Amino acid sequence: MDDRLMYRREFYVGGEWVTPAGGEVLKVVSPSSEEVVGEVPVATVEDMDRAVAAARAAFDHGP
Repeated sequence: MDDRLMYRREFYVGGEWVTPAGGEVLKVVSPSSEEVVGEVPVATVEDMDRAVAAARAAFDHGP
């Protein structure tokens, strides 16, 4: 499997990949093997606010 799918460094917000506000990452553990199979950034309040604003703009002004 492509490691880019399992090891994310950015969030997809408003139609583009954006760098998270924080630097913390969460390890993704396989429930069947208990092995670490990936990492994802941990969202901060700033990241969530940015995502909500993008969703609101898409709802109000999208197709």
